[in-house]
Amino acid sequence: MPPPADIVKVAIEWPGAFPKLMEIDQKKPLSAIIKEVCEGWSLGNPENFALQIADATNFYITEKNRNDIKNGSILRLTNSPYQTAVLLHENIQSSSMDSKLESLKNLANASRDITFAQEFINLDGISLLTQMVESGTERYQKLQKIMKPCFGDLLSFTLTAFVELMDHGIVSWDTFSVAFIKKIASYVNKSAMDTAVLQRSLAILESMVLNSQDLYHKVAQEITIGQLIPHLQGTDQDIQTYTIAVINALFLKAPEEKRQEMAHILAQKQLRSIILSNVIRSNTPINDEMAHQLYVLQVLTFNLLEDRMMTKMDPQDQAQRDIIFELRRIAFDVECEPNNSGSIEKRKSMYTRDYKKLGFINHVNPAVDFTQIPPGMLALDNMLYFARHHQDAYIRIVLENSSREDKHECPFGRSSIELTKMLCEILKVGELPSENCHDFHPMFFTHDRSFEEFFCICIQLLNKTWKEMRATSEDFNKVMQVVREQIMRALTLKPNSLDQFKSRLQNLSYTEILKIRQSERMNQEDFQSRPILELREKIQPEIMELIKQQRLNRLCEGTCFRKISSRRRQDKFWYCRLSPNHKVLHYGDLEESPQGEVPHDSLQDKLPVADIKAVITGKDCPHMKEKGALKQNKEVLELAFSVLYESDEYLNFIAPDKHEYCVWTDGLNALLGKEMTSDYTKSDMDTLLSMEMKLRLLDLENIQIPENPPPIPKEPSNYDFVYDCN
Repeated sequence: MPPPADIVKVAIEWPGAFPKLMEIDQKKPLSAIIKEVCEGWSLGNPENFALQIADATNFYITEKNRNDIKNGSILRLTNSPYQTAVLLHENIQSSSMDSKLESLKNLANASRDITFAQEFINLDGISLLTQMVESGTERYQKLQKIMKPCFGDLLSFTLTAFVELMDHGIVSWDTFSVAFIKKIASYVNKSAMDTAVLQRSLAILESMVLNSQDLYHKVAQEITIGQLIPHLQGTDQDIQTYTIAVINALFLKAPEEKRQEMAHILAQKQLRSIILSNVIRSNTPINDEMAHQLYVLQVLTFNLLEDRMMTKMDPQDQAQRDIIFELRRIAFDVECEPNNSGSIEKRKSMYTRDYKKLGFINHVNPAVDFTQIPPGMLALDNMLYFARHHQDAYIRIVLENSSREDKHECPFGRSSIELTKMLCEILKVGELPSENCHDFHPMFFTHDRSFEEFFCICIQLLNKTWKEMRATSEDFNKVMQVVREQIMRALTLKPNSLDQFKSRLQNLSYTEILKIRQSERMNQEDFQSRPILELREKIQPEIMELIKQQRLNRLCEGTCFRKISSRRRQDKFWYCRLSPNHKVLHYGDLEESPQGEVPHDSLQDKLPVADIKAVITGKDCPHMKEKGALKQNKEVLELAFSVLYESDEYLNFIAPDKHEYCVWTDGLNALLGKEMTSDYTKSDMDTLLSMEMKLRLLDLENIQIPENPPPIPKEPSNYDFVYDCN
C-alpha cells in the first residue's frame, strides 16, 4: 500500500455526466489512470483521451507536471492533445465562417499549453496559420465592411494562436516568408486596425527582429518609424508599449553604422516629445512593462554616445583643434590672431596662459587631455555645447576661476573631462539594457540634447561645490566624490524635468551632504579602541553562524527563478528549495509565478547536496557562455550562478535580483563548508555586529574606554580579609 503522500483525492468531470470523486495513485502510469477513468464511464479507446486542469488554463496533465495535482483539484476528462490538434487543424479550414471562428478561438486558447502546441506543430499547423494570414484571410476581406467585428476576431484569433505557438520556442523564426512579413507589416501600417490585431502584429514583429538578424533586415524594409509613431499618439498603453518595444528591437539589432541614422529619423519624427506628452505625462499610470521599454529606449539612446566616448582626440587634426580654439575664443572674447601679429613665441605664450585659465592639464597642447578613453571626444563635445548654449555660465566659471589663486581654482577643462567620465558611468553608457530593469528617468525625455544639458547642470554644480568646500587642487578627487553623491541622491528622487533636477541639487549643498553623512555615521558608530576590537573578534563567529542559519532557512523556503527567454511577456518559471534536513535540493518547472512557497512534493526533480561539487558564478557559468545579446548583459551576468554536480552536469540559475543571488550563493557555499563572501553577508555582518556591540556596551554610555587595560594593583600587605570557606 503506497504511503498517503502518493495518493491524491480529486474530482473528475466529463460533459453530460456527474463528476466522479477519485483517488489517484501518483506511482501509477498516467495512461493507466486515464484508462481507469474511461472504464468508469464506459468509454472505449482510452488512448484518445487525456486529463486537463479544469480552470481557465485548461493545461493538460502529463508525466512531467502530474505532481502539480493537489488534493481537492478538479480535473476534466477530454480528448487527447493529438485528437484535439487534428480536430482544430481540420475545422480552422472549414468553409463555414462560424465554425472557423469558433475553432480559431479554441486554438488560441489551447496553444498556450506546450503539450498541445507540440502536437499541432507536428501537423504543420504553423505553416497553415501563416498561409491563412498570407492569403486565406483575403477572401474574407470583401466582407470586412459588413462583417468588420467578425473579420477582426478571425484575424485576431489567428495571430494570437500563432504568437502562443511560437512562444514555446519549438519552431525557428527564420522559416517565415517575405509574404508573411509583408502581411503582418500591413496590419501595423494601416491607420484603422482592430486593436487586438494590431497588438499581436506588433508582438510578432518585435519577436522577428529580436530572434533573427535576417528577419531584422526584412522587417526594417517593411516598417518605418513614421508608420509606428501614430500608434503612440493613442490612449491604449498596451499598444504604446508594443510600439516602443518594436522601435527598441529595431534600434538594438541595427548595425552600428545605421543607429545614428535611425536616431536622426527618431529626432525628426519628434519621438521624444510624442512619448513625453502621450505616455509619460498622460493620465494613465505607467505599468512595469512600459517602464521597462522606456528604460531600454533611454539606454539605447545614451549608447549612441559610446562612439564619441571611445574616440581619442588626434592632436594633429586641425578640425578638432579648432574646437579648443573656439572654447578659448568664447571664454576670453578673442579672435584668432593673424599669423603676422607678434612673434610665434609670444603667441605660444598667450595660448599657454589662456589654456591654463581654461583648466587644461596640458597647457601647451590641450588636445593631449582628450586622448584618455573614456571619455575621449565626448568630453570636448560637452564643453563646446556648454560654451555655446550656456555662454554666460561658461564665461563666468572660467573667469571666476582664473581670478583665484592657482591652488584654489576649479580647473574647468580637467573637471569637464572627469565629470563626463563620471556621468557615463552613472548612466552606464555602452552597456546593454538589463532584462529586468524599469529605471527610466522622465527628465531625459524632456530635451533633445538631454545628456549635454545634464552635463551643463552638473558642471555648474561641481563649480558651486568646489567653492563651498573651499577646495584646492589636492582636493579634486574629494570634490568629485561629493558631486557624484549629490547627483546620485538627486536622481534617486526621479525628477520629472531638468529644472526639477537642478532645484533638487540646489537643496543638496555640501553642507547638506555633510549633515546626511553625519547622520549616517551616527547610525554606524565605529569603535576603534583595542578592547572594542577584541570584543568584535569574539562576537564575529557567533554572528557568522547566525547569518549561515538565516541563509539555509531561506534556501529551505525556496525561490522562484525566471527562465530567460526571447520574449519578456511570456515568462517561464521554475522553483528550487532546500529540504528541511539540508540534504536535498528540490526543483521543478512552474506555469506561473507562485504566490508563497511551493511544496516539496510538487517539485519533481531532486539533487542530493552530497553530489554537489562546486558553485560557479558569473561568466564562467555554462548558460552565460551561450551566444546572444541577452547573455552578454552585464547585469544578467552578475545574477548568474550554476551548481556543478556529478558527471559534470550543471543546474543553472539566474537570480531575480542581487539579494536572492547573494542568499543562494552564500547558502550553497555554506552547505559545501565554504566561506560566505557575498556583499550581502558583509552588510549583514556589519549591521548585526554593530547592533550587538551597541547592546553589549549600553551600560558604558558616556564612559571613556581606555586604550590599555588598567594596571594590576600591588599585592596587599596581608590577606587577613580573606574568608576561608573551609
